[in-house]
Amino acid sequence: MYLDKLYTPCTLCPRNCGVDRTSGQRGYCGESSELRIAVANIHRGEEPPLTGLGGSGTIFVTGCTLGCAFCQNWQVSHSGMGKVVSTDECAQICLELQRAGAENINIVTGSHSIPALVSSITRARELGLEIPVLWNSSSYESVHALKQAETMIDVYLPDLKTLDSDFSGRYFNAPDYPAAATAAITEMIKQKKLRYGPCRTAVRAAQEGKPIDPDWPLVLESGVIIRHLVLPDRLEDTRAVLAWFAEHAKGKALLSLMTQYTPIKSPKNRYAGELPNRFVNDKEYYTLQEWLEEYDIEDGFYQELVPDDSWLPDFTRTNPFSSELSVPIWHWSKGFL
Repeated sequence: MYLDKLYTPCTLCPRNCGVDRTSGQRGYCGESSELRIAVANIHRGEEPPLTGLGGSGTIFVTGCTLGCAFCQNWQVSHSGMGKVVSTDECAQICLELQRAGAENINIVTGSHSIPALVSSITRARELGLEIPVLWNSSSYESVHALKQAETMIDVYLPDLKTLDSDFSGRYFNAPDYPAAATAAITEMIKQKKLRYGPCRTAVRAAQEGKPIDPDWPLVLESGVIIRHLVLPDRLEDTRAVLAWFAEHAKGKALLSLMTQYTPIKSPKNRYAGELPNRFVNDKEYYTLQEWLEEYDIEDGFYQELVPDDSWLPDFTRTNPFSSELSVPIWHWSKGFL
């Protein structure tokens, strides 16, 4: 496949490692050209237009282009947890998520595996995949790589972590993150306009000639939701991101302001111990609400303040999340469940 040329020399992310991943060499992401997956599950903790009634069909891809000091999925992104899957197996995982009622296929941290994922989604479409595909990423990816994946992706779910290059250099090992991420997000907004459609429950009801409940939610079929994780003691980073969103994305994308920062010390970053050892507090939370009003940002979501880490995933378990949030479908250690 012509997309495999992006692996050799690898230019899928702004690091431009230049290694030949088709020969088994591994880039900064830790991966060769083989696609590895850790977990596939129905996840009910995403934003409302992604969760709908059926939940989001998340697929956690092993490896990552960043080295975030507070990564909550570090077992997958930093420690190599996952199993090699073929194009057909990945396609079957997508189809099984659809059969389980997922509103979408939500690919988490797949930026370094675009060629393999394009092949897998293409195969899944051939075999009957109908639901939208979400691209859930850090935004540290090359614009040219995103253009290669454009026809595969329906909804983008990018992070905008910071606009401070000193901070991103120290805690993500990517001083160019702000420039790379804003360029990637700008391209995403250019590609995908906001569009909603009926949830899967409504689609099935219509197909079976059953009545449709007007209270059933709409789900996002196309568009961009920009996520930002608020860090304690660094609210000015958030203010800068809100200002950028107001200038460049308001009216074109949705904002998701997240307050779930948990003081995790990722083993891949030597500066992790310098980060705040607490949750976002009430005073910071109220300040965020004031800033949303100041920048007149209404289209989007912000999390309720719940200073708790009980929701943190553990990917050694077949169900990494709590049973209230997740229904496991496939696991790296057991296959289909």
